[in-house]
Formats: sequence, C-alpha cells, structure tokens
Amino acid sequence: MSDVQIKVLDNGPLRVTGTVELIDAEGNKFPQKAAFSLCRCGLSSNFPYCDASHKGKFESVVRAPK
Repeated sequence: MSDVQIKVLDNGPLRVTGTVELIDAEGNKFPQKAAFSLCRCGLSSNFPYCDASHKGKFESVVRAPK
C-alpha cells in the first residue's frame, strides 16, 4: 500500500491522498480515487465529498500539539 496523507485544511475539508478505501457505515465501498476531499462542514451536496459549499460559512483551524 502506498503512503496515505490526510491533511486538515484551514476552514475547509480533509484532503486525502494515496491509495485508501472509503467505506460507509454499512460496509459499502465508494469508488477509489487517487485523491479526494472529505466534507467537514456538513453543507456539501456531494457528501461525503467536499463541493466547496463551506466557503465563507465554516471556520475551523486545527493544529497538532507541539
């Protein structure tokens, strides 16, 4: 399996890159993509993927502890 990275974008989605399976609560697999963004705001009309509906409506800045 290749390296997977999940990046928390300021005021935006989770950006996922690398080979990863995305599976819903019932065990159904979403089509695989090399990179995708997951919605964090709950406003997307393409859930669980981000469609940029968050712009100007969602604030979240997450930093790892130092």
